[in-house]
Amino acid sequence: MMGYFWLAIAIVSEVTATLFLPACKGFTRVWPSLACATSYGLSFYFLSLVLNSVPVGVTYAIWSGAGIVLVGILGAYFYKQIPDVPAMIGMGLIIAGVAVMNLFSKTISH
Repeated sequence: MMGYFWLAIAIVSEVTATLFLPACKGFTRVWPSLACATSYGLSFYFLSLVLNSVPVGVTYAIWSGAGIVLVGILGAYFYKQIPDVPAMIGMGLIIAGVAVMNLFSKTISH
């Protein structure tokens, strides 16, 4: 179960880093750039811990899927970048895919 705890931290770190990217202005602003780089570093560190107990395909699917959805939601909140209906349907399909994988796949030990 620790693998999924590390995965949650990796996801939050990756989403944080991605949300800092617009403030970096091409990495010309020091503090947002440091926050972004640090957050990406933490994300990959915790992602490496996850891989000790969760298969890489499952890890990446959950990490990237959750990241896409969270960045979409938080981008709407912080940057007023509201996804259109097809984007929201796509995010719903990502959530459904991760749920199906976690509920029914024999790759994941339950």
